[in-house]
Amino acid sequence: MRVLYPGSFDPLTFGHLDLIERGCDLFGEVVVAVLKNPDKKATFPIEQRLAQIEEATYHLQGIEVISFEGLTVSCARIHKADLILRGLRALSDFEYELQIAHTNRSLDSEFETVFLATEAHHSFLSSSVVKEVARFGGDTRHMVPEVVAKDLNRLFNSGLDNDPYERS
Repeated sequence: MRVLYPGSFDPLTFGHLDLIERGCDLFGEVVVAVLKNPDKKATFPIEQRLAQIEEATYHLQGIEVISFEGLTVSCARIHKADLILRGLRALSDFEYELQIAHTNRSLDSEFETVFLATEAHHSFLSSSVVKEVARFGGDTRHMVPEVVAKDLNRLFNSGLDNDPYERS
């Protein structure tokens, strides 16, 4: 089976990576679809997010990393996905994700959405939280893959003398 895992991934977190890895185990093929959203100011350009995901998933088989604009169901159709994969961290995510799943189904009844709960130790992670920690000089290495942590450090802490990533 082939699943489409859409999102902005700005930045990719260990919660996202957990779902990608488990998606591979469960379904065989995962298309990680990075949304180009013109209404949001991205922290990282789309090309950098694609490169971050490719580097963080190099160890996995059956991964395709793409960018897309527009409707998720259109992307799923173009990339021949069987299902749409979405992650849930908390009950608060469920309402929003259920609404999106119903909307996608109303647009194209061919696509079902499958929800996976993130591992409990990743449930606090969100891209927004990661960016805030990085912006204030906090260590994000337990939140994001190494490539993303380094990029965040360069972006937000380029003027700091103490670079924890150089000591690793």
